[in-house]
Amino acid sequence: MGKSEHIVVIGAGIVGLVVAEKLISQGKQVTLVEKEKVAAGASQGNAAGLAFSDIMPLASPGIVKKAIKWFLDPVGPFAVVPQDLPHTLGWLLRFLKAARPAQFKRSIDVQAALMHLGRNTFAPMLKRTNLDHMVRTNGALHVYESQAAFQADLKNWHFRKEHNIDFEVYEGQALHDFQPGLAKSFVAGIFASTWQSVSNPHDFCRAIHDYLQGQGMQTVYGEVTSLSDGQVSLANGDKIAGDKIVLAAGPWSSQLSKQLGDPVPLIGERGYNTTLPKSAWPELDHTLVFSEHGFVAVPLSDGVRIGGASEIAKLDRPANYKRSKTMLAKARKLLPDLKDQDGVEWMGARPAIPDTLPVIGYSSKSNNIIYAFGHGHLGLTQSSATAQLVSELIEGQDTSIDVQALRPNRF
Repeated sequence: MGKSEHIVVIGAGIVGLVVAEKLISQGKQVTLVEKEKVAAGASQGNAAGLAFSDIMPLASPGIVKKAIKWFLDPVGPFAVVPQDLPHTLGWLLRFLKAARPAQFKRSIDVQAALMHLGRNTFAPMLKRTNLDHMVRTNGALHVYESQAAFQADLKNWHFRKEHNIDFEVYEGQALHDFQPGLAKSFVAGIFASTWQSVSNPHDFCRAIHDYLQGQGMQTVYGEVTSLSDGQVSLANGDKIAGDKIVLAAGPWSSQLSKQLGDPVPLIGERGYNTTLPKSAWPELDHTLVFSEHGFVAVPLSDGVRIGGASEIAKLDRPANYKRSKTMLAKARKLLPDLKDQDGVEWMGARPAIPDTLPVIGYSSKSNNIIYAFGHGHLGLTQSSATAQLVSELIEGQDTSIDVQALRPNRF
């Protein structure tokens, strides 16, 4: 029997881990390279959602109108750090361009294709890893304090309907009967019943990693300084050879892709949260989405997470925990039953690309180097779809969906 192909996967976030799992399931040898620890970034503290219904791009005509107002609030739902504009202005201008109606509609179609592929591939991954028990279908309820906001968002939900994503509408008392514990100010809600959640995103990543190590995967800890066709170089001078290399290093991926001739506009879009004990609101079952305020309330296996928001800043800027405190203060008003003591604050950088679509495809340097990064808020959700596409690119096969819109040189 011949020697199996050796793949080096850079990045031990959820995307890198699920890509590694797919390749190992196909008989490949995999070495995982991580500069810090498993799930060190956004994969550790995200909102735990498998948001297959969330096909609407962040770059949208509606968000631009809101963002102009939010920009003026340093702790608002979508804020830009003024001192970092020399580093982020180019990304912001591309974001505005991607929000134009024609591009917005194209992005919806691509997101929908990724989501359907994700839904079809995630369950088989869970079965292979025996992690079904860490995922449940609990639904997500989007709530609104004004009829104007509700009606405006309802138009977006009809885009979802076109892609066979069902939802239920609750208004007035029907909303409060469906979801007790909301402030009386809420007038309507839209419920996505197929929304799923992992029990705890950090624990989920660790469980996948433990499984992969049991399957023979090697994990190397070290910072990647450069890569080329067939070789990854680390800061300590070590070199790792591989037949193929997959770059899935989250917001740090663009530093390496640029060396290969692919200057991708990628930033770390920073999100904040506070994780409270389970006793903070033990009755919370659905994920609650507060679209007007830019945050969510998420039931975890061991707590309640209040988080979200978007902060456009340099990767190395210190965290501004006023943002997590502001979200928690809003949550107290919107959820009167919430107990807000003993919370743990966290900040993580999502790998964000202006058009809200990831980069999945060959590098311009070599077809032996494949990119798999830039998923923004949707790394967990699109991890198995990405793994499927990466495995097909490695084999030189036709891909399950057209990846032309995901190519690295599209900007």
